[in-house]
Amino acid sequence: MTDIIPEAALDFIDVGEGPSARRIAVRSRRGNGPGLVWLGGFKSDMQGSKALALDDWARDHGRAMVRFDYSGHGESGGDFVDGTIGRWLEDSLAVFERFCEGPQVLVGSSMGGWMALLLAREIKKRPAKASLAGLVLIAPAPDFTEELMWKNFSPAVKKEIETKGVWLRPSEYGDGSPYPITRNLIEEGRNHLVLGSAIDLGCPVRILQGAKDPDVPWQHAFKLTHRLPADDVVLTMIQDGDHRLSRPQDIARLLAAVAEIG
Repeated sequence: MTDIIPEAALDFIDVGEGPSARRIAVRSRRGNGPGLVWLGGFKSDMQGSKALALDDWARDHGRAMVRFDYSGHGESGGDFVDGTIGRWLEDSLAVFERFCEGPQVLVGSSMGGWMALLLAREIKKRPAKASLAGLVLIAPAPDFTEELMWKNFSPAVKKEIETKGVWLRPSEYGDGSPYPITRNLIEEGRNHLVLGSAIDLGCPVRILQGAKDPDVPWQHAFKLTHRLPADDVVLTMIQDGDHRLSRPQDIARLLAAVAEIG
């Protein structure tokens, strides 16, 4: 059996060059496969309750696990205001290629669900020492910059983003302080939209979605399932679930979905 590191080791890798260079914080744990890769949400970090619960489960089951903070998040370098979907995908790819070996289960929450789909697509394109074993998506938000933000913004908000380049969006998460939505985030996000065509991943997919999610409506999860192959895709609708899905019963469903994939 592979030696297990009792606590996940903290490491940093450098991503990007010149003005876009940033240091990405990574916590990894050696173990057996399939390994687990945590992909967090927009303005979330790797110390959230779901990420920590998954890491505890990996430790207890001798499984390899990698979690990290996107640039501008948590312990990583860079400014959040400079973040884009493409930039955070570059972070994700760099971490995956550096820290993952063998089959991997991508576990993505909210924006991390979109990131998991994009990362899976990139993994299929290139030879690597790591491969795809499956995806577990929690309230996945693919295309959220366009479908859930831009299309729902008022004309006044759109004008502010277009003229000032940024709008401070009120938030009920974290410390409650507003966070910047930049024109660059919206416009660059259009390069990574996935819901307009079929998404062929070639691996099992498990989706957990709260019916009372105010940020990512359950209809969004249905739209995603219609783009995935019919075989081995399971959508679990949690009738009283919100966006976080971090109650004990939600965590239990998450861990069960991860265990089911292998």
